[in-house]
Order: sequence, then structure tokens, then C-alpha cells
Amino acid sequence: MGWFGATGGWHHDDPSRLVVTVRRADDGGLAGAGFILGPDTVLTCAHVVNDALGRPMFEARPPRLEEISVVVRGAYADRYGGSETYSARLLHWVAPRARDGGAVLEGDNEWLGDLAVLRVDGPAGGLPAAPDRADMSTEQKLSAWHGSGEDATLARLTVASLHPSMGYLDGEATGMAVGPGYSGGPLWCRREQAVVGLVVAHFMPPRDGATGLPLPHSPQHLVRRSWAIPWQRVRSELDAVGLHGVLPPQAPEPEDPALLLLTEAIGDMLYSPSERSDCAKRLAQACGVGWGSDVTPPSPEEFALFVLTHPRALAAFSGILRRSSDPARADRVLAAGSLSDVPRLLTPQEYAALLRHLRATDRDVLARIPEAARAAVPHVPAFPGGESLDALLNRLEALPGDGHSTSGERRVPALLRVLEYVGVLCPPAKRAELRMWADGIAQRLGIARPALGERRSDAQAWGRSVRDRSARMRVLVQVTSAERGRHRLRIWCDEGAGPRQVSTDSLMTYSATDGAREVLRVLDSLTPPADDERPPLVEVLVDRASLNLPVDEWAAHDPGEIVPGVLGVEFPLVVHCPELLRRHGRFISHWRRRWSRLDSGKTLVVSESMDPDALYFKLVNQLDTVRVCVDVPPGPRDGIVQTCLALGIPVVVWDRGRDGASHLAQHMAAVATRELPDGVRDYRANAQASPPEFPGRPVLAWADADRTVPRLHLTEPQESA
Repeated sequence: MGWFGATGGWHHDDPSRLVVTVRRADDGGLAGAGFILGPDTVLTCAHVVNDALGRPMFEARPPRLEEISVVVRGAYADRYGGSETYSARLLHWVAPRARDGGAVLEGDNEWLGDLAVLRVDGPAGGLPAAPDRADMSTEQKLSAWHGSGEDATLARLTVASLHPSMGYLDGEATGMAVGPGYSGGPLWCRREQAVVGLVVAHFMPPRDGATGLPLPHSPQHLVRRSWAIPWQRVRSELDAVGLHGVLPPQAPEPEDPALLLLTEAIGDMLYSPSERSDCAKRLAQACGVGWGSDVTPPSPEEFALFVLTHPRALAAFSGILRRSSDPARADRVLAAGSLSDVPRLLTPQEYAALLRHLRATDRDVLARIPEAARAAVPHVPAFPGGESLDALLNRLEALPGDGHSTSGERRVPALLRVLEYVGVLCPPAKRAELRMWADGIAQRLGIARPALGERRSDAQAWGRSVRDRSARMRVLVQVTSAERGRHRLRIWCDEGAGPRQVSTDSLMTYSATDGAREVLRVLDSLTPPADDERPPLVEVLVDRASLNLPVDEWAAHDPGEIVPGVLGVEFPLVVHCPELLRRHGRFISHWRRRWSRLDSGKTLVVSESMDPDALYFKLVNQLDTVRVCVDVPPGPRDGIVQTCLALGIPVVVWDRGRDGASHLAQHMAAVATRELPDGVRDYRANAQASPPEFPGRPVLAWADADRTVPRLHLTEPQESA
């Protein structure tokens, strides 16, 4: 251990202390296990989190704001105690999924995914050191423990066979057998001195189908067989959801530019041993770690190494210097530290204060933080739909500042700008608290007050524009072609908190009439808010080949019904093509920026046939164009429409029919962009009542950047993820 305290590899002597207990929210009972992944993160199974929150075991939707209790055994814990209970929230989610990508059903023995990374509100110095990880291989001898972490629950296992997505483990004939409560726990390999995977499930003895009781034992029964996710699979699954800042940071190389510059700066600024010792002790206290000699200070290199290894040490160090007799020294260390990817924006105390503020913030406001982030930092790449609040904060903290500050001034970090936008959604008292918090950070960073004031004014302007705008209830319908004239449907409802799936059968096919009945059945089951008289929005998710599918004309036509039930007449119905929108990831940020300008952006009318390449050159950098009306014949029309959608144009209108295109373009020109879904519905109703006066068959492509869609498999409908 160096001058700055570290916990080191304490788990090697007693690896049972690796086990983190995950408790249920309702009764405090045990939901399962996990293990430390990083300084403030724990890895477990998604189904353990579902159990902890009282959700169905294989619920695919990630929890957003719920808190989970975890029990962590400290570096010096012994069999009589030494554990601490902390609150945790979801950071990364890999939903349980069947091998075909669909839903996992009760009774299934095997599945994929099923991982959750939790952000733990642990001590300032971080959780005890994470164990080393190594790949799983056949014939490895492993140890596993119940989620309670009790020594007596040790189960000894052998890797019987290894496959790309799972490993099968056989338990010894004597001793404990893996069972309920082991899920999510680490598999420790003494030979590798590392965790090589985590327990997921156990094949339980067969039971009588009528009574549910265990059948009499037979030598033919499978005995003590479990299965696990190998570490190599864990790594690939987490990489796919953005494993940024989760694993413990590695110490920088001796020639790392940040280390060299920071070592030089510390040697210059803190050349007095007593001053360096005093500053180092204050830094250790701020970061919650111990320190060595009270007489001999750390060397400048050891000091710099700690600052570039502890994620929040640079921020804490800059705060100490900013309050010193020479505050300009803080700018030098911040400039050197910016060359490393490890340091985070906030000090441990600032981060803890932010979490306290957010816990005391109304949940409706918290649900709108992604919307505020897209408005505040439209220049950054798209935020993944459905990510948790902690994952969003994690990414925002790593983003650089905006580019509006004059030369020589520090830029306003993205996180501060976003929280200014969040503040305008809050009541005045909470807004004032967030602003005071932001003022303190801006002062520590040396950001000029006018720079932060400008972002504050931007946020106030945005707040005025959205104050009276509420999230509309919607139904999402994924439509994929089956045999001739029939379709497969997947349906989700979104009352404002994100899509929740309401259909389960991916094999049933529907005619247009049956499909209309099914969608209307779901719409009839909704209860709109008392203060919102708008009908739900129907968002039809299609692939590029089905953009002209006339779902808006589908009608129920029940013989016993009084009205025909035409979907696009009763409800505002739009189409959305995620396949085209995400075909070229470089245009996602363009889409976000265009959507943020929906009320002030321009409309382009394409009234003559145009080569898609020419349209590309016309639109690629016109980010103030938010809406395109395509008024050309059917032949070249589809290529123009698909080019617009691939470039990130959020609103595209066209006429799928052969006649009436000009009439539709003229009629819709008078409708505000944000009102187009209802305007198109009115047109469709008029077209049914008086076709000669309203000859068009309008299609509205609508890609709302403030609302998420499920992850789709457009070639074969699958479960959302």
C-alpha cells in the first residue's frame, strides 16, 4: 500500500467476502447475489434486480429510478460482521432474452443476457477493491456462495462444458448445492485467483405435474447441474451497452502525458514537503481514503498517480487549490488532468450532493431528464433510448463543455448545462438549490459567471417553450409482413414513462381487419389522463419496404358494431422507420438537433423529381430543416422519402396515392409542424367523407427524439430490449 490508502487484494484470503447481497425492497429479504465490479459499481443478474423490486422475474424493461439495497462486506470484514448496507440504482441493463431474442417465459431453463450493473452510493473512497477477472475454461474448479455470503454456503463446482453464451457447472456430491439465492454471485477460481463468471440458474429436480411435489429420486435424474455466464460473455454483453467508466481504472503508464504534466505541476506548486503533506492529507480525506506518514509526504509522482487513478481525485484536488492563496494553480492541474480519461467532473462531495438533490426531485421531472439533455446538448451523439438515469449522468459527466465561451475561458460542462435545463422544470425552491450547486462547481472550475448565466438564459427560454407541453399517450405497433395480405404485430403502450409491451405472441398473423381490431382493443384498454383530452398517438414501426403500408386505412368492420373503426381516422397515426433513422449513426445527432428546433425550423417542399444524391447534398448540412413535404409522383418518391429519413429529417409528409399530391402539400402547408399528427388525422377523416375535395392519401413519418422506441428486430419480430 502506498502513501494514499488502498484496499488491495483482500479477497484472496477469503473469497466469500466477494459476495454482495441484493435485498428485496418490500420485505428486506434476500433476492440474490452480486460482486464488486468497480469503485462504485456491482454486477448481478437482471432477474435478481427484478426480484428485488417485486417485478416479474424476466421483465425486460429496465428499472429507471428505483433504488435497491445492497450489502457489501468491507476489506476487513470477518465472520462476525463488518458489512455495510448501501443504496444502489441501475447503471447498465442487459435484459433476459430467449435464444431467438424473444421473451423468456416462466419454466424456461436457459436464456441469454440477464445482466445488471448497479451504481452504488458507497463511501467517498469507493467500494473495496474489485476482484481480478479471467476467462472461464472447461475443467476449472470453482467456488460459489449463497447471496447471504455465509461461509457454510460454499458450493464446489466444476466447469463441465463451455459454450459461447454459457457454461455448465456440475456440483460435488457432498456439501452445498447451488439453489435459490445463488443467482448473480461470483464464481471464484482459486487457480486463476480471479472471478471467471457469475451464477445464473440451477436445474432443479423434476416435479410431479399434478401435485408439484418432487418425484422419487432416479439415477436418470440430472443431479447438481447449474449454468453460468462466463466472464468472456459478460464482457461482450456489457461492451454492447457501453461499458464506459465501469471497470476500475488502470494506473497510467510512466510516459503518460497527463502523468508527466501533473507530476511536474505538483512538484512546482507543492515544492515544500510540509505544504505537499498538508494538501495530500486534505485530498485523502476528501476522497475517503487513508494516508501514510504524517511527516513524510508522497512524492510528486505518487501524488499525481493517485489523482489519475481515483476517478474523483482530480476534481477534489482542484477544489483544494482553488481555495488556496493562488487559485490559478487549479487551472494548471485541470488542464493536465484533462489529458486522461479517468477523472470525472465532480468531487465525491459534489456528486453526493447531486444525488441528494435528485432524490428529492419529483419523479415526473426525473423522467424528463433525457428530454432536457437532448435540448441542452444537441451537438452530442444520440443518447440510447431507455437508458437509466445513472447511465445518463455517467455519460454527461464524461462529456466536454460546450463551445460558446470566448478564448481563454473555461467552457461550461455538459452536465451543468443539462442540470440548468432540469432546473427550469422544477419548483422555484428546488431550482434555486440546483443553481447554487452549479454555482459552486463553476467557481471551482474557474468558469466565468457570464458563461454560466448565458446557459441559464438558454434553459429559461427552453423552459418557456415546453412548460405547457406534456407527453402524449401513445401506442406503438410494430408491423411486419407475413404471408400475402397478413401481418405480424407487436404492440407497446407508453403513458409517458416509456414503452411497455402488451402483446406476447410473435407467431400469430393478422389480416388488416383483424389487425385493426387488435390495435383498437389495446387503445380501448387505456385510461387517458383526466386533464388531457387528446386521443392517443398511434406510432406504427415499419421497415423501409413498408413505409407505404396503409395501416391508417385498416378498419375493424365488425358486423355487430355501429362504426367501422378506421385507425387513421379515429386516432392520429404516424409511421416511424428505425431501420432508416439508425442506418447511418453519424446522422443521429443531426436528427436530435433538428427535433430540438421543431417549432422554429424550416420546411422544404420537394415539388419535382430529384436525384437522391442531389437531395443529400442539399440537406446534409441544413440542420434548420426539420420538415420535408414530398410532392412528386410515386416512381421517384420513395427514394426521396428514404433519403430524408436516413439523413435524420424528423418529419416527412407525402401522398401514397397517385393523385392529389399537390392538394395535400398545399393543405398541410398551413398546419404547424408540431400539429401535423392531428392535422393529418383531420385530412384522412375529410378524405373518407368527401374524396373529391380531399383526394390525397397522406403518410406522415414522425421520429420524436424525446420519446423512446423498443429495440426492434425488423426481419423477425422479437421482444423489446
